[in-house]
Amino acid sequence: MANNTPKQNEIKIELTPEVANGHYSNLAVIAHSGNEFFIDFIAVAPNMPQAKVKSRIIMTPENVKNLLFALSDNVKKYEQTFGEIEHKQPKNQGGNNNSGGIPNPFLGGGKA
Repeated sequence: MANNTPKQNEIKIELTPEVANGHYSNLAVIAHSGNEFFIDFIAVAPNMPQAKVKSRIIMTPENVKNLLFALSDNVKKYEQTFGEIEHKQPKNQGGNNNSGGIPNPFLGGGKA
């Protein structure tokens, strides 16, 4: 006999058409306070002096760590299927960066 009752820990998730469209982001700025992490997703276009935050996500430190593990797991699965993701770092067009490239914008977040 099949059991059609939902599991106790199961959550129904609704995805509206507006949210399903998503936002493109090629830059994230991460900051934190004592209680929260702030992740701003931004779309930067070449030769544009200004970029707008497309979405801001505020999470607890515990949930950020859960996200970190989930992203790491998904990257591993992606690379097993499609091959290793090659880290491409454009050459620095000026400035004093010892590595010769533009720093990874996803690293080195600050405090809010």
